[in-house]
Order: sequence, then C-alpha cells, then structure tokens
Amino acid sequence: MSKSIIIFGFHAIQAQLDSNPECLLKVLTLDNRNDKRLNTLITQLDHLGINTQQANKQQLDKLTKNQTHQGIAAEILLPTLPNLDGLMHYVEKLSNSSLILILDSIQDPRNLGACLRSANAAGVDCVVINKDGSAPINALVHKTSAGALNQLKIFSVTNLSRTIKALKEHNIWVVGLDGATDQSIYQIDLTTPTAIIMGAEGSGLRSLTKKSCDQLAMIPMQGNVESLNVSVATGIALFEASRQRHL
Repeated sequence: MSKSIIIFGFHAIQAQLDSNPECLLKVLTLDNRNDKRLNTLITQLDHLGINTQQANKQQLDKLTKNQTHQGIAAEILLPTLPNLDGLMHYVEKLSNSSLILILDSIQDPRNLGACLRSANAAGVDCVVINKDGSAPINALVHKTSAGALNQLKIFSVTNLSRTIKALKEHNIWVVGLDGATDQSIYQIDLTTPTAIIMGAEGSGLRSLTKKSCDQLAMIPMQGNVESLNVSVATGIALFEASRQRHL
C-alpha cells in the first residue's frame, strides 16, 4: 500500500515537482513569507493544480520536527516499490552494459539516501534493497538523496539471495564489497553486466549474501582507517565501474 511522507525545503520540493508532480498531495508555505523564489514555485504548483495552503512557523516546525524547512513543506505520496517480478521484467530490457546497485540491509536513512545519490550520479540502471532489513524510504532518505530518489528505479525484494540467483540467470556478474578479501575493486572488470552489492554499516555483507556473490572485492586503503562509511564506499565502487565503462 502506498503511503505519504512530509518533505521540506525548496530543493526537495522542486525536485519532486520536476520529476513526479503527480505525487505531490499538498504544499504548505509560511504565511508571512512573500518573495520571488516562493512565488515562482507557487505559480508552478497552481499551474499544475496542486493544492497549496498557508501555515504559520509553529505548524511547519511541528510538521518537519523542527528541521530547517525554509518556510515550505509538502506531503507526497510514495509509490509502492516493485518487487522481484518487476525487477526481472526490468532487467530483461536492459542493455549488455547494465549496472545494478544492491543494498544489503542499510539501516541508517542518511546512508541509504547518500547511496541513492551516488547511484544516480554514477548512472546505475536500478537499485535493489531488501524489504525487511533496510531503512524505510522516509523524509530523511528523500532529503539526503538530494532528489535522486525521484530519478532512480528502485526495487524492494523479500529474499536477497533468491534475487541474486535470478540476476545471475540473466548473465549479470555479482560483485560484493568485502574488506576481508584480497581482491581489489580496481582489478575487476566492471564493464560487463554487473551488480555491485554493499553491506550494512559495521557488519558488512551478511554471510548468505556473501556466499551468493560471484566475486568479492575490497577498496584498498593506505591510511590507518580500517573501513569507510558505506555511502562513501558505494560511491567509490560505482564510479570505478563508471570510469571503466567510459575509457
């Protein structure tokens, strides 16, 4: 079932307006704000027939849980994410240079949003998350993704191991990021149809997910830091794939 969330700030609402305006249920603006930026946005909303209402600062603060809202917030409808069947139908139509990001139990919404932002920037074809182990798509994910959430094709699956097996049957090479292996991500050919799997904060890939991979890789590091934030590691891995594909 679809649900609604509250987003806020000009960038987030403009991104929603540019990509999926049909999901905007209503927009609330600060009652004592009157400037060109706000008026331009309201004109766009009115043109599309989107409901706009005024609210005072206390109401907006409460709605956004006292976060910086810039005097504007909106209720948006989150579409239900397609499942494994939808993923397989989508994969069948991809080119022979497809790139998929799989996120295994990313639980911090900020990390999830940042991973989605990197995925969008690196040009991935789609993102797969596990339904029960991941952070829910909420306002914080939406904000951290900086609009990427609206641009990406995202699938939510109940069984990640089964999903990996299905991807393999479609000739997609599955690479898992794991700091315990000796194989560098820079030594792997990522130009073929590839799915890159990132594990949870701290614990990394789950054992069953790790066993399901075709290959494991690590990001070599020179300092005394033992690991990277998952969103940083995701960006490095995806942009290495992008670099190889654009040589």
